Amino acid sequence: MSSRRILCFVALAFFWSSTSAEKRRLSPENLLVVTAATEETDGFQRFMRTAREFNYTVKVLGLGEDWKGGDVARTVGGGQKVRWMKKELLKHSDNKDLVIMFVDSYDVIFASGPEELLSKFSRLGHRVVFSAEGFCWPDQRLASRYPEVHSGKRYLNSGGFIGFASDLSAIVQQWKYKDNDDDQLFYTRIYLDKAQRTKFNMTLDHRSRIFQNLNGAVDEVVLKFERAKVRARNVAYDTLPVIIHGNGPTKLQLNYLGNYVPTAWTYESGCGICDDDLLFFTDVPDEELPLVYVAVFIEHATPFMEEFLDRLTTLNYPAGRIRLFIHNNVVYHERHIQRFWERHRALFPDALLVGPEENLQEDKARTMAVEACKKDPECDYYFSIDSDVALTNPDTLRILIEENKSVIAPMLSKHGKLWSNFWGALSPEGYYSRSEDYIEIVQGKRIGLWNVPYITQAYLIKGSMLRSTLSQVSLYVDEGMDPDMVFCRSIRDQGIFMFVSNRDEFGRLVASSNFNTSRLHPDMWQIFDNPMDWKEKYINENYSKIFEDEKAFVEQPCPDVYWFPAFSDKMCDHLVETMEDHGEWSGGSHKVTPHSD
Repeated sequence: MSSRRILCFVALAFFWSSTSAEKRRLSPENLLVVTAATEETDGFQRFMRTAREFNYTVKVLGLGEDWKGGDVARTVGGGQKVRWMKKELLKHSDNKDLVIMFVDSYDVIFASGPEELLSKFSRLGHRVVFSAEGFCWPDQRLASRYPEVHSGKRYLNSGGFIGFASDLSAIVQQWKYKDNDDDQLFYTRIYLDKAQRTKFNMTLDHRSRIFQNLNGAVDEVVLKFERAKVRARNVAYDTLPVIIHGNGPTKLQLNYLGNYVPTAWTYESGCGICDDDLLFFTDVPDEELPLVYVAVFIEHATPFMEEFLDRLTTLNYPAGRIRLFIHNNVVYHERHIQRFWERHRALFPDALLVGPEENLQEDKARTMAVEACKKDPECDYYFSIDSDVALTNPDTLRILIEENKSVIAPMLSKHGKLWSNFWGALSPEGYYSRSEDYIEIVQGKRIGLWNVPYITQAYLIKGSMLRSTLSQVSLYVDEGMDPDMVFCRSIRDQGIFMFVSNRDEFGRLVASSNFNTSRLHPDMWQIFDNPMDWKEKYINENYSKIFEDEKAFVEQPCPDVYWFPAFSDKMCDHLVETMEDHGEWSGGSHKVTPHSD
């Protein structure tokens, strides 16, 4: 064998050996994900769910500790995370094969698994890779010191980075600052130091191959529905990032993406998370069911009030486990409340009724109701319902409780319309904006649990959440803002997810804008605004059966005369009373003079 062939064989063997060694080093067994979290928030639980889905090994730093890293949502801070990293990575500094990825947790989701992550890390050809964004934060004066970038984002973001343990450990051992100093500024200064950048072979993920920071890039990211899973695709660089980070003011956009990525909802399987963490009360005795504070708000004149109140008594939930609160701000509805109370006061002996004579404003009334649950350690849930909700499903309370969410609303809409009790997105000013999936959710073409920025009119809150995270939060009162807007903003600001469920038919919203209380029986005029409610009240329950079994329901007492059920007794009474009230029936005398002929 010639020396030339021997040299070639040795080179190939060396290349094969090096490649095999590199594959062993960059295997999922040698990958550790490190994150920081002091509380198990809704965002943290979502992060861990997506991590488990791809079998990532995750080390959580700081759980149960006090956060001393500053208000990072509004200003600089986060140094406490580096201090935790400094201690943790010291344990792994001698492990040459270990790859460590640090990511935030409250606003991060995984879109793919360790194999793809490590493959992309390997192809980048650097030992340390930080995520990139389009803003130079927190010190814009450093922008000119960044290396030029011809394609992609130029500036470092510390919310996600990956590298070999030995290199990352050497980097974080340089930390000697306070917990509330800025972590991103610390990493930025190291990256901008050319000597250190070369020493640690550092780069940024300019084109979002691994890390997708949403701040400043929301319009670049779309959903890509694949077979049995969903990815977030960066259309600017045609990449499929592994990590999605809702940094800065993009938390709501991350929530939208998280409704799908990676398998929260797919076209093939539908909702992939709907059966997670459910509660079951099938065999629980009535007296041991959760105690629910039900708060009813009648803030404007509303049609079909009697039916609304009666539905409170037909809920498939023991009345003994309900504490009822009713705030009525409408004098016209006092008669309805009185009749309801006379018939059903035995069901709700501890009920609190607040009438219009109290002159209690809506925001104060809602605060009074929710504070009652906050102060009662036995209050398990708080259910708020407005008078323009036709809750036709008697199992609504049980269903919502079993979903086991901190805050959840039943999806309700006006009959035949797109107007509903939730918003899928917010405008930059914080008001309604239609999300891409809104219509399909309202129309029931996509069924599931949806993390949304705004809910109203009917929702359930865990009492434990009211007494912990929300204990010091004013949920409804803020000068110049409507109570519903204050409520949703307060919930969002605490990092609590608001879900809306369209997994079941719960009922509908009642239109009340054209409700004229000057009429004797104003519900009679609601045939066009609220056709379903009008039909239920005024059409005979057997009316539709005349088309199915004519002989059984249509009588013919004499030729050309047909009797069949058309209107309800209530309709007949209201029709007669309306005509009599008009005063012009039979000449206005209210008496019918018989004719001799």
